[in-house]
Amino acid sequence: MSQQLPDILAVKPFVMPVRGGASVPGSKSLTNRAMLLSALCDGPVTLTGALFSEDTAIMAEALRLLGFTVEADESSRRIRIDGRGGAVPVAQAELFTGLAGTAARFLTALCASSKRGTYKIDGVPQMRRRPMRGLIDALRALGADIRCLGAEGFLPVEIHARGLRGGPVSIDARESTQMLSALLMVAPLAERAVVATPVGGVRRPFVRMTVRQMAQFGIRGDPAGDGDTIEVPQGSYLSPGEYSVEPDATSASYLAALPLVVGGSVTLDALRPAAESLQGDIRFLDVLTHCGAVVAGERDGITVSFGPFGKRRGVSYDFSEFSDTFLTLAAIAPLLDGPTRISGIAHTRKQETDRVASMAVELRRLGQGVTETDDALEIHPAPFRKGVTVETHGDHRFAMSFAVLGCRDTKGDGTPWLAIANPGVCAKTFPGFFTLLDELRARSS
Repeated sequence: MSQQLPDILAVKPFVMPVRGGASVPGSKSLTNRAMLLSALCDGPVTLTGALFSEDTAIMAEALRLLGFTVEADESSRRIRIDGRGGAVPVAQAELFTGLAGTAARFLTALCASSKRGTYKIDGVPQMRRRPMRGLIDALRALGADIRCLGAEGFLPVEIHARGLRGGPVSIDARESTQMLSALLMVAPLAERAVVATPVGGVRRPFVRMTVRQMAQFGIRGDPAGDGDTIEVPQGSYLSPGEYSVEPDATSASYLAALPLVVGGSVTLDALRPAAESLQGDIRFLDVLTHCGAVVAGERDGITVSFGPFGKRRGVSYDFSEFSDTFLTLAAIAPLLDGPTRISGIAHTRKQETDRVASMAVELRRLGQGVTETDDALEIHPAPFRKGVTVETHGDHRFAMSFAVLGCRDTKGDGTPWLAIANPGVCAKTFPGFFTLLDELRARSS
């Protein structure tokens, strides 16, 4: 549940090491994929452990506007969707995707796969600047009639649906793997098998997630999504009846980093280890171990610890395959011993904000030394400027990353030294983040 937050929130530090457990909400990536796949199934599907946030609410409402029955119960974290066997029930709709890139790309592919209908898809001005061209070009190559109503390759679009013919197709998904995932999920609805060839390279973890999740709904193509081409057979999605959504590994990164900031340990309930998880972002736990944290798998989750005699180490890491978590490391890098270099992040300049440039700005605002290149940040720890308000740039991940840094008792008296502007932006993926942080602080006092 989200809480009412002020326009500027002074972060209250922890005065004692963190202790206890925390339940992370369901994965945004898995929830939105599961909602789309459920709508395409041959019968009803109930999602358990689903994420309730702005992004998933946008996806659910769009599916309703397309004629699907979507029943959501936030208290039990369950969403029930009546699958329509690959058909889109409504032949005309206008869909608004806000700033939700997953919804914008997945819905574009879904509407293009329909056998008939006219659909308009738009978002906020910031969403109109996020890349769509790779997906639009690939769908057009498969026979879709997609008309860009503004700049070519961006929202808003109008789709005159006539189905997809299938066959070989190239797709440039370098700017966002969501475009390739969107194409793969609707590929079984085409007239024949789709053989997708990513051009210019692609970050594989989210592709593997999509392919493995499709298999859980009955479509078994390339088992790993690792080849030069990915073949998806023509076929029908089968309802699993009930589908459990994993806790969000990206959201878990903030709480997992907390012991490095304040000491102690935190157990992330139900979080799955890398060998079992569908999510590539679980690899952030490896980064924390290199920084000096101790990560241990438990029967009911994962525990991250940092003791009083531990050493916080600066690291050099390529984040190209789990880049949503780079902000978490960047925000706490000033606490590490020595410089930290984060590379493989050029594509994040085209996300909610230019994440590379904006992170450099905020760290410098805090008095840190930062070297910025197109693809990397190098952070050199320096004494903090206190009384700083960090701007979030309309990006949920900035709010949460810097909130964790603010938990450090830098002044030594438990009083705030860092504030977050527009903290409510975290509602995009983690509405209860600050409530959970308050609960952990209270339990640790």
